[in-house]
Amino acid sequence: MSEPAASPPSFDPAVVIRSRAYISALVLAAVLGVPISVIAYGFLALVAAVQQYVFVGLPEQVLGGPAPAWWPVPWLVLCGLLTALTIRYLPGTGGHSPAFGFKTGGGPPSGRELVGIVLAALTTLSLGAVLGPEGPLIAIGGGLGALAVYLAKKDAPPMALTIMASAGSFAAVSTLLGSPVLGAFLIMEAAGIGGMTLSLMALPGLLASGVGALVFVGLDGWTGLGSFSLALPVVPPAVPPTLATLGWAVIMGGVGALLGWLIRWVGLSLRPVVHLNRVLVTSGLGLLIGLAAMTYQLISGNSFTQVLFSGQDALPDLVEHATDYSLAALLLLIACKALAYGLSLSAFRGGPVFPSMFIGAALGIAASGLPGMNLAAGLGMGMGAMCAAMLRLPLTSTLLATLLLGVDGVAVTPQVVVAVAVAFVISNVLPVPGPKAPAAPDAVGKVRRRAASRADND
Repeated sequence: MSEPAASPPSFDPAVVIRSRAYISALVLAAVLGVPISVIAYGFLALVAAVQQYVFVGLPEQVLGGPAPAWWPVPWLVLCGLLTALTIRYLPGTGGHSPAFGFKTGGGPPSGRELVGIVLAALTTLSLGAVLGPEGPLIAIGGGLGALAVYLAKKDAPPMALTIMASAGSFAAVSTLLGSPVLGAFLIMEAAGIGGMTLSLMALPGLLASGVGALVFVGLDGWTGLGSFSLALPVVPPAVPPTLATLGWAVIMGGVGALLGWLIRWVGLSLRPVVHLNRVLVTSGLGLLIGLAAMTYQLISGNSFTQVLFSGQDALPDLVEHATDYSLAALLLLIACKALAYGLSLSAFRGGPVFPSMFIGAALGIAASGLPGMNLAAGLGMGMGAMCAAMLRLPLTSTLLATLLLGVDGVAVTPQVVVAVAVAFVISNVLPVPGPKAPAAPDAVGKVRRRAASRADND
């Protein structure tokens, strides 16, 4: 009898971590963290500058005053047109569709695909669609990290490319969520890695993220453009948890799960329509988003900017002036923002984190007047429940809600945990929203031959 073939040696992360090549990778991760974080900072600064010019500076120049309620409508149509053209004709489909939630994996984008990802995200974020920058930044950072390794050594092993791509993603979102650790945690939980493999992937990323955070702070001090870091300058005082607030946490978790399901249903149900004629339909969706923002301003008297954009910049002002909003105004804001969010998920390019947090905060403010409730608990529960429903990442959702509230977040942690757990369980029990079959590719004819996997991403 012939002896059985020897099995291949198993991969041992502990051995890799002790190797000289891994130490070199740590050094390279720290070095790459500088240029990647500079590029990420520049991208965010450009988005902020375009937003400020289009929605504040330009109406002052053209109309001699603040932007009227109709102002966002033509810009959202242009947003849909430019984003659709980028997705349709440039390589890479502008990155992953946010309709499927926060998504990692699939390998970093190539150099050619990065151009489309940058342009699709730039038009989406700058001209008013309701998505955040975290998804594109992670893709951009990962692509740049992998590209740097490839340029330095074309025959680099796949593990080196994976580690450096991960480090680039960490650096790109180093301070976006308020802490480099929180951004890193988001990526690691979404990737679903653990054990020694987690340490293997996390160390270069955390190092690049720390370097990136220092670069963001330094560029903020040098340019004065801002740190682009999520923060609440004014935080409501926390109240110790009670049986009443824990009971409301169960209800808030259920409401967050149902609202999240509705938003995802809008996004996923529209995807087949988008693929029939991406350019025309995406422009039409931009029109609907602009009309939702216009309607909110006409009815409530508040700025349409609360409905548009990711909500990152509007969240601190919403919390600071929480008592100035009537219940009717808050419910209208939640409805318009949720509708615009769902429409944006179906065809635009960006991340799902910040709109979820904004809607959750508005939901928490609306619920803060209930018997036995308080504002700090409502904010934490609302943000945690909405993030759990939309991201499907319970640990990250809990951290996002509690760390944003600072020292008061510790006091509301029990309620947030209950709300997140309920929202996560109900979201996974509810049927998957949208059509059962994957959406067809973009257009009839020349694009119909594309692989089905591209249709799932695009």
